[in-house]
Amino acid sequence: MAHTKSALKRNRTSKLANIRNKSKKSAFATFEKKFRSAVADGDVNVAGEALNTCLSRLDKNAKDGVFHKNKADRKKAQLQKLFGAMGK
Repeated sequence: MAHTKSALKRNRTSKLANIRNKSKKSAFATFEKKFRSAVADGDVNVAGEALNTCLSRLDKNAKDGVFHKNKADRKKAQLQKLFGAMGK
């Protein structure tokens, strides 16, 4: 158990950050699931809109520190590759 004032505050802030980050990760997972289901259905318009939303969320999450920048870039490349394969 933390004893100093700064350590107690750090525990409080890290709990809040954990909740906030978990919420952002979950929201992104939902958008990614919508994108993947649109790709599976072959709906190009819905998949395009969902892809834009996913890419935007990934950039915002990387900026906020929810995901590492390299992970966000890797995920963006995977999603774009999946979307590009729809046209073939």
